[in-house]
Amino acid sequence: MAKGNTQVSRLDSKSTNRDEELAQTSVTLGKAPIAIPEIVLAPEEGPARVISIVNQKGGVGKTTTTINLGAALAELGRRVLLVDFDSQASMTIGLGIRPFENEQYGSIWYLLNDPQADIREAILKSNVPGMDFIRGHEDLAAAEARFVSEIAKEHKLRKLLAPIINDYDVILIDCSPSLGTLTVNALTASQGVIIPMECEFFAIHGLSLVKETINIIKSNTNPALEIFGILATRFDRKTAHSREVLELIANQFPTEVFDTIIARTIRFSESTSQGEPITTFASSSVGALSYRRLARELIFRGGCK
Repeated sequence: MAKGNTQVSRLDSKSTNRDEELAQTSVTLGKAPIAIPEIVLAPEEGPARVISIVNQKGGVGKTTTTINLGAALAELGRRVLLVDFDSQASMTIGLGIRPFENEQYGSIWYLLNDPQADIREAILKSNVPGMDFIRGHEDLAAAEARFVSEIAKEHKLRKLLAPIINDYDVILIDCSPSLGTLTVNALTASQGVIIPMECEFFAIHGLSLVKETINIIKSNTNPALEIFGILATRFDRKTAHSREVLELIANQFPTEVFDTIIARTIRFSESTSQGEPITTFASSSVGALSYRRLARELIFRGGCK
């Protein structure tokens, strides 16, 4: 799996050395800019890092982050698997599979319910080299009732991913906007969590609820779980409110906030409608550059190998 100590990067010349255009926590809060290395070494040997993208609030950029962070990591030579663990199947749609094409067979819901299913047969190739995915399905909404009486139901996803854990460098799980059975499964299967958080005041309360859930998981099913970072999303650099909320978050969680900020741009909606990541749809856009910087920062911080 590892590629030695070679330098792995496929960023084109139009997409590098433009950090001055990107929203950054350090700069926004009037601090010295944080430099994130442009060159990233090949991944180390070993099993995939499993990372859940979690927030019980909808519309904060979980799916956008899963798709575009995954694509950016793939550009950096990582073998990436995305798992759509949301009954809305937004990630699946965002990768080009329309709802009427999304049959239950081969979906993550099908795999969870059939112990004889081969997970490798359900893995699909995206249009990004090195990035695969497993489809979601609307029937995931029945998980609470379906698994209520099962023993060790919190470990179903972890056991499901076990046969392929060495086939990838990183597995990103797009979680549902709740803190129920599916999210508990995702957190139990993960080494780390990324929490996208919209820069608006009420999101701060939601962040506290997510952290409480993570602490419960650490106490009961996954003591090694870590928060790899809190990601400010939908940031509007024109408003004082976004800056004030970012400052509140950074003051409350000074070591956990990513320096990379994901600012608002219509390019995200446009790329989703075309069924591809922003990194391929608008490769030199600020949105694409932001997720490439986030990928490098995640590796730089030790959240991804």
